[in-house]
Amino acid sequence: MGKISILKELWDFLKVRKRWWLLPIIIILVLLGVLIIFTESSAVAPFIYTLF
Repeated sequence: MGKISILKELWDFLKVRKRWWLLPIIIILVLLGVLIIFTESSAVAPFIYTLF
């Protein structure tokens, strides 16, 4: 099972069950994960960690 099928299954779940309120939560979690991954080895990391 690839990543694309997981995303498709999540999208189908949101459509069928009408759980649109979950979409902003998922987007924020993904954005925070991307922020952590990209800043863990950069010079910006000390400034990001002071925000949290």
